[in-house]
Amino acid sequence: MNLSTAVRVIRASAVYDLVVTTAFALPWTVGLVFAGIGWGHGFLGLSGALPSTDQVFTVLFANLTGSLVVVWSVVRLLRPSPALGVADTCARFLFALGMVSALAAGGSVILVGFLVAEVVWGLVQGVVVVSALRTGSGTRAPSAAS
Repeated sequence: MNLSTAVRVIRASAVYDLVVTTAFALPWTVGLVFAGIGWGHGFLGLSGALPSTDQVFTVLFANLTGSLVVVWSVVRLLRPSPALGVADTCARFLFALGMVSALAAGGSVILVGFLVAEVVWGLVQGVVVVSALRTGSGTRAPSAAS
C-alpha cells in the first residue's frame, strides 16, 4: 500500500467518526442519541443496561468524549499522516477495550455494533498504515492539499 491509500483510509475513518460521534458532543443532542440507542435496543429486544440522560456524569462524559473525537477527526481530515493513523488505530483498540468492559459489566448488547465497527476500522487502518510505513511511502507527511 502507498501513502495516498493510507491518507484516504485515515480521512475515511475520520469522516466515520464525525458521523457517529458529533451528536454526542453537544448536551442538547446527546439525549436524542441515547433515545435512538434505547429505541434500537428495545426494537431488537436486547439485554443489558442503557445510558441515561438523567445521569449528569453520563451526559458529561458522553459530551467530553464526543468533543474530543470531533476535534481529533477534524485534525485527521486536515492533516492526515501515518503517525496520526497509528495513533487513531491505537485509540480504536482502547475504545474497543472500553466497550468490551462495558459489555462485561452488563451494558446493552447494542454496543456490539459499535465494537465491531471500531475493531474493523482499527484493523483496516492499521494494516494500510503499517503497510505504507513498511514500503517507505509513509515516511513523508502529505501536504494539506492532499
